[in-house]
Amino acid sequence: MNTNKADFGVFKDEKIEIYTIKNSNGVEVKVTNYGATVTSIVVPNSKGELENIACGFDTLDGYFGKEYVENSPYFGSTVGRYCSQIKDAKFTLNGKEFQLAPNCGDNNLHGGVVGFDKRVWNAQLLDSSIKMSLLSKDLEEGYPGNVEVSVLFTLTEDNELRIDYSATPDQDTPLALTNHTYFNLDAFSGTVENHIAQVNTLQRQAMDDTGAGTGEIVNVEGKADDLTAGKRIGDVHTAMGDGFEHFYVFDNADFNLQEVAKIKSENSGRSLTVSSTEPCMLLYTGKYTSDEIKRENGEQYGKFRGFCCETHRYQNGPNIANSPKTITKAGEEFKSTTIFKFGW
Repeated sequence: MNTNKADFGVFKDEKIEIYTIKNSNGVEVKVTNYGATVTSIVVPNSKGELENIACGFDTLDGYFGKEYVENSPYFGSTVGRYCSQIKDAKFTLNGKEFQLAPNCGDNNLHGGVVGFDKRVWNAQLLDSSIKMSLLSKDLEEGYPGNVEVSVLFTLTEDNELRIDYSATPDQDTPLALTNHTYFNLDAFSGTVENHIAQVNTLQRQAMDDTGAGTGEIVNVEGKADDLTAGKRIGDVHTAMGDGFEHFYVFDNADFNLQEVAKIKSENSGRSLTVSSTEPCMLLYTGKYTSDEIKRENGEQYGKFRGFCCETHRYQNGPNIANSPKTITKAGEEFKSTTIFKFGW
């Protein structure tokens, strides 16, 4: 296993680093401490050709480009304190109402205006891991309590990128962390519509017209978005008349690590198997991603050119009765693990 760090740019007079871990099979993952953000993932294809399969940039400046900032797709970032949308940007906890920033219409999205994706994390390079940590202070972005947060990115010789989250608050607070990497198993030679997607559940969260979860769980058996047998993404897009923004829900009351999804491409031979301890996964196919966004080398991003498998707690969980482990109690540890296993 090879590891190194290098300069990545400067943010508010603070030097930002980029960290690289590479295994003996050629799989290489780069993470910057700006937003604890995965900037690239290099994986062989069936011919042994090494190519990047993750949306991102080669310089810090890329994350501040006009097209990227205006579109705000959160490429590769660590999202928190609570990912996805919170209805009306508010919630009530222990009898007190907390007001958040309405940064997605009237709703709060991905932790607020300056969520974890826009923070500079403390970073430590270990043997096969990168450990990122930060302190989220009481009432930061409106959330109660000080929270000590850490994210451990580990690359294995079995071609797994394992992401372990830990967070301990000193007050009861909502917590739901995820990684927002967009993947394209064909290395951006086209869209992801020829990928085959399998998701191991027949349930998803219902959303209202603002994009927030209602608390209703919908059964998708036999419908276009039933992916239990695996379907070509483009075929489902056509059947639905839209891209994926589906919060699939898994039967996992004990928060055990289980396989939740598998995406594969016959063109490149690559596959991505997703395992998680989380009860929910957003399958998103970048339907809002701007076609104006490119990597510095010209690698083309945009609508349907990347998919996300965002594993987390229920979206709008703080406003949904009995949503599982939405609130982490004072002194308790929030723990979550997601594994992205690459094959070719």
